[in-house]
Amino acid sequence: MPFRPLNSRMVEATVVPGQRLFSQRGAMLAYKGDVSFTPSITGGQGGVLGMIGRRVAGEATPLMTVEGSGTVMFGHGGHHVHVVELAGETLYVEADRLLAFDGSLQQGTMFMGSQGGVMGMVRGQVTGQGLFTTTLKGHGAVAVMAHGGVIELPIRSGRPVHVDPQAYVAHRGDVRSKLSTAIGWREMVGRGSGEAFQLELSGEGTVYVQASEEKL
Repeated sequence: MPFRPLNSRMVEATVVPGQRLFSQRGAMLAYKGDVSFTPSITGGQGGVLGMIGRRVAGEATPLMTVEGSGTVMFGHGGHHVHVVELAGETLYVEADRLLAFDGSLQQGTMFMGSQGGVMGMVRGQVTGQGLFTTTLKGHGAVAVMAHGGVIELPIRSGRPVHVDPQAYVAHRGDVRSKLSTAIGWREMVGRGSGEAFQLELSGEGTVYVQASEEKL
């Protein structure tokens, strides 16, 4: 495990020769050893095609490549940090939620419309999240950011989980998502609460939920 929690808002990563990490630019708090930090031209998000997709959506999040030998402490904006261990699964997470992750993970960009059809696109518009989301797949660790800490909710076949879209952080596994209305359209007039919608996740996997409806 390359990330070790130091407290609820900071993690420490061990960097070894021949391996690399990606982190959000400006997230390095301190480091020890011979470690280098260089801008990632493609943003670490699935090469040129992934970069183009994110820029079309206006969602490119600047990242840096971390290499060398030593330890690095990461944190950003005082946000709570949660470490997700992947064992071959795919993690779906918004780019601005990423604090740092293993460079060995396969990175990509997914169009939200491909998960939930039109409702996937509606979700992006309603929640303020874009139409594209970042995917990380393989064996490794990811440090994500949230407001007020994160809890993990299991998703089981036949037992979907409903989440306030504003509290959603990420999910992993074979999970399908769709947006549903919690109240009628007539009752929504004049109301700005995100609770008018629910994000329904079904299948097999895990959803990560923050203890706040506040965006990063």
